[in-house]
Amino acid sequence: MKNIKIILSSICFSLILTTVTSCKDDSNEETSVEILDEHHLDRRTNTIIQDSLIRQVYVPIYSDIYNQNRDTRILLTATLSIRNTSIKDSLFVKKIDYYNTEGDLVRNYIDSPVYLKPMESIDYVIEQQDTSGGSGANFIIDWYSKKQLTPLFQAVMVGGLGAQAFSFTTEGIEVIE
Repeated sequence: MKNIKIILSSICFSLILTTVTSCKDDSNEETSVEILDEHHLDRRTNTIIQDSLIRQVYVPIYSDIYNQNRDTRILLTATLSIRNTSIKDSLFVKKIDYYNTEGDLVRNYIDSPVYLKPMESIDYVIEQQDTSGGSGANFIIDWYSKKQLTPLFQAVMVGGLGAQAFSFTTEGIEVIE
């Protein structure tokens, strides 16, 4: 019986040791990140835009969050979701720009206006290894419509720490200048 306890203890210790040593902390390694943009609309619009119709939305993005102290961060995958909530009318999007914590433009996601059909959604993913945004990243989206619309602009962040996973959302707010 004593030998069985020793063997079981050795197996448990080996499993724990294997689990701990197989977990790699890549947070300090430089990693090349490919920006994937598989979900893009190939629906350019030639609509003449009146500046008075354009509305602007700010959507906060957390591409990483602090854990335990300021020097330890958990990288997250973030998804920007733009949803046309209208059953009848199109939503026009003129600009989708991604900014980092310092307020510097990281990238533009569209180079000319596109439209979302009624009830259509589009999303843009900030990959987990993409650290260009930082903890205070954000999107600025310029949009307009021909009729009164209330589109939804959200971000979903997903991450994990060990065996536990978590997710949370943020809502876009209209920027009034």
